Amino acid sequence: MHPKRIISIDVLRGMTIFLMIIVNTPGSWSHVYAPLLHAKWHGCTLTDLVFPSFLFVVGLSMSQSFRNLDMADSGKLMKKITVRAGLIFLIGVLLNWFPFYLTPPSELRIFGVLQRIALSFLGAGILIVLLKKRNWLIAAAVMLLFLHWGILYFFGGNDPYSLENNIGRYIDLALVGEAHVYGGFGMPFDPEGLLGTLTGMSQVLAGYLIGKYLFEHQEQTNKRILHILYLSVGFFVIAKLWNLVLPINKPLWTGSYVVYTVAIVTALLLVLIEIVDKRKIVNWAWVFRVFGKNPLFSYILSGVFVRLFLQVFKWGDTNLYAWLYSDIFQAIFSPKLASFAFALCFTMFIWLFAYVLHRRNIIVKV
Repeated sequence: MHPKRIISIDVLRGMTIFLMIIVNTPGSWSHVYAPLLHAKWHGCTLTDLVFPSFLFVVGLSMSQSFRNLDMADSGKLMKKITVRAGLIFLIGVLLNWFPFYLTPPSELRIFGVLQRIALSFLGAGILIVLLKKRNWLIAAAVMLLFLHWGILYFFGGNDPYSLENNIGRYIDLALVGEAHVYGGFGMPFDPEGLLGTLTGMSQVLAGYLIGKYLFEHQEQTNKRILHILYLSVGFFVIAKLWNLVLPINKPLWTGSYVVYTVAIVTALLLVLIEIVDKRKIVNWAWVFRVFGKNPLFSYILSGVFVRLFLQVFKWGDTNLYAWLYSDIFQAIFSPKLASFAFALCFTMFIWLFAYVLHRRNIIVKV
């Protein structure tokens, strides 16, 4: 018997995907409201909360889905985890490559958002199967954060948390080569590179442990909610103090960044539990619930359509993406509002596909 779907998890998952698509698809990157931009290096904006929230939600979802699996049959469970992680990683690489005729394999970026999700899910899943007990998993999550910090600090030279000198950059260059590393920072550096998988795993484990504690009996007692509220506040204070010696930094996915974002998304989860699970006020969240049923499929579809709009639907010196922004949205709104309106409309365009799946009660398992 499948456990009843927990609405707060669906809503949080859907909100995360909604914002992921919004921040990835402005009409013009030259005209974006500040909260919808990433911090230039150290720091954390609203946009910087989105991706770690999804990794946290992956852990939340695992706390529910793993309840139906035989944890004693570790071999079978490991196979399921590995196959799913491999599929997500492969889709991420193919999405980087799409449309395939424009990028030669010699220049294909290997890492990316889906790849970070896949590797973090794989590592966290293996630890959950092997360690099982809560205290061991807590210890593993903490050790991963400090292992990542130690590698950054001891192998990063005089300025270990800089773009130029961080060891994560050199690991990726040695592993896959400069041609296969993201170049959007003005030099080869991948914000979803291999080293950040360590802290990504910790983020997933945090979601799993908090979800398991809150939803263990398909109900959220006031006592458990209060415990997690105290935990959230404690995490926030710890992150701010840790930031004094280890900067909160998304591209490096530092331990302080993990603790900071877990604190915030946990607080949001508690608010959603109170509103949608306890008080049953759910109508406002309908858009998010639809996205929350097929989150990865919706994200992948958004990436496909962005590339179609930019690279396939082209004529002369323009493309469909630029034409829609400049000739329609910018003709109506000021540049920043037009850019945001474009992102919102594009997101709702993707939502229509998720809605069709929702109406037909189809869940695409990626």
